[in-house]
Amino acid sequence: MAISAAEVKKLRDKTGVGMADCKKALEEAGGDEARAIEILRKHGEAISAKRADKIANQGLVEAYIHTGGKMGSLIELNCETDFVAKTESFQVLARDLAMQIVAMQPLYVSKESVPPEIIASELDIARQTAINEGKPENMLDRIAQGRLEKFYQEVCLLEQTYIKDGGKTIRDILNEATAKLGEKIDVRRFSRFQLGESH
Repeated sequence: MAISAAEVKKLRDKTGVGMADCKKALEEAGGDEARAIEILRKHGEAISAKRADKIANQGLVEAYIHTGGKMGSLIELNCETDFVAKTESFQVLARDLAMQIVAMQPLYVSKESVPPEIIASELDIARQTAINEGKPENMLDRIAQGRLEKFYQEVCLLEQTYIKDGGKTIRDILNEATAKLGEKIDVRRFSRFQLGESH
């Protein structure tokens, strides 16, 4: 069946996905918009993986100041083009992430950005704790690894549970944004500030 340009544009406006992908999804769904949205959502992870090697060097720096001005954050959120950086959904995402940083106090962007000495120290602590709890010797490494994963979920922004949706991590949110906007979306860096805090 023939899909009109108006139908494609309507789906693009709703999802933020590229015109070609919207047209393909509508064709696959036989013109059913709701089904086309579902198809696009399913392809989201694949699109995100395909864009992993793209360079995201556009974007914006967003600030969030918590009520009363006692704490705040700055985040640099990157994308591939200035066009996407100016979209409302990209700007809303940047603000939501800045809010997440204030609320959840991450220390690092991702697992990969945690210094090796911190990882080694956390594994030592987890292992020693397991020994003190009387866990069997052959289980110590597995227990320590499990506790390291919990540590990552607390201190790494991408591993944290999203404050607006407990069923998703920030990594999930970025993958969805990459699929929706059709560009690689990356957190480059962030800073969190609290009044009276010394560094």
